[in-house]
Amino acid sequence: MSEVPIPMREHALDNIRFIRDAMERAGSFTSIPGWGGVGVGVTAIGAAVIAQQFLGRSLRMWLATWLAEAIVAAVIGFGTMTVKARRSEEPFMSGAAKRFFISYFAPLVAGAVVTLALVRVEAYAAIPSVWLLLYGAAFVSSGAFSIRVIPVMGVLFMLFGGLAALVPLNASNIILGIAFGGLHILFGFIIARSYGG
Repeated sequence: MSEVPIPMREHALDNIRFIRDAMERAGSFTSIPGWGGVGVGVTAIGAAVIAQQFLGRSLRMWLATWLAEAIVAAVIGFGTMTVKARRSEEPFMSGAAKRFFISYFAPLVAGAVVTLALVRVEAYAAIPSVWLLLYGAAFVSSGAFSIRVIPVMGVLFMLFGGLAALVPLNASNIILGIAFGGLHILFGFIIARSYGG
């Protein structure tokens, strides 16, 4: 029996690579943790209550409370996402996952930079709006590579961000609690029920 000529073998391997890449691009990252979202929502409501106590006394402590909440939320989100990915045997660094994370983190990095600029000029009242708008943008853009409800949640965060831009800091802190708390809990339950945890 004769061997397949090397050029034909290479051509076949190129075709297989192309098919695999196309399938990865077509895939969606589905390891979004619903129960993790609920947990993030609960801690966000707690953060809003604590942060409200600092308004009028220490805006730096108000900011520190929300930054601490961001760290807690990241730990909850990443931890539950890792568990869900393992359980569903979804590769955590698949093509869809990489595109999801790049699209998700780009607006968050922009939010961090803008937050630093706003703190430098002591424009604390603008921070909640910026956070909600860019957090929403993170979900809208990354939702193209994930489950269908993610962009919807992102649009709602952006609407709350627009509302926060129109009110004083006392009210926008409450909006942060409603959005980060309520939307995470609501969509966390939807994701857990419809997309397996």
